[in-house]
Amino acid sequence: MTIAPRLAAAALLVTLAGCSSSPPPSFAPLDYSYLHPYVLKVATLNVVNNYTPGPDAQPVLNNDPVSPAATLQAMLQHRLVASGDPGTGTVTVQNASITETNGMLSGTMTVDINLQGPRGATGFAEASVSATEQAPDDLTSADGQTALYHLTKHLMDLMNVQLPYQLQHSLRAWISWTNPQAGGLATGGAMGGVIQATPLTTPAGDATTPAAPVTGGQPPAGVLGVLPVTGNGQ
Repeated sequence: MTIAPRLAAAALLVTLAGCSSSPPPSFAPLDYSYLHPYVLKVATLNVVNNYTPGPDAQPVLNNDPVSPAATLQAMLQHRLVASGDPGTGTVTVQNASITETNGMLSGTMTVDINLQGPRGATGFAEASVSATEQAPDDLTSADGQTALYHLTKHLMDLMNVQLPYQLQHSLRAWISWTNPQAGGLATGGAMGGVIQATPLTTPAGDATTPAAPVTGGQPPAGVLGVLPVTGNGQ
């Protein structure tokens, strides 16, 4: 083969290599089953998703490799467990949105916990977090999907700190660390034994650190107030 044909063949290979596209990025599922659960003094505990994306959030969420609402709901189903004591509870995902405005991605997650026990006792807590991230030019691109994935993971990390903080400050009397039967969660499952606990003093603490043990019987009647704290990250 002469020099000219060789150069032509090399140029063709370079052209074909430039036309080939990079493989799409892969994203690992966001799994929080390794975190310690909180056992609440109720017989049943239902985790529901009450969030419906609006027209500003739906196009953005369509490009997220993981669903923020589904990821949050799955985490709550693991981390909040019924002890079997008399009473009922509902954990509601109120918000799990990500929107884009002026070149920035803004995400918010809000969870409400409503508990009802004997003799009219009630308990309520709300955990809410928010975070922002620079938005790539094209959210349908690999960079766009990566940015949305990272923002969703950041929101979940914040929620796994904020949720225990609000449980300790607003529902301390409803937390039971000794759980001989466990279960009662809408998705089923059982887990026996005692959960070891150390105090969680600030919302910026370790997301895996449970609150201090609570002694005594059923919570007193009346509504336990909410201490709203919002976690913000960049």
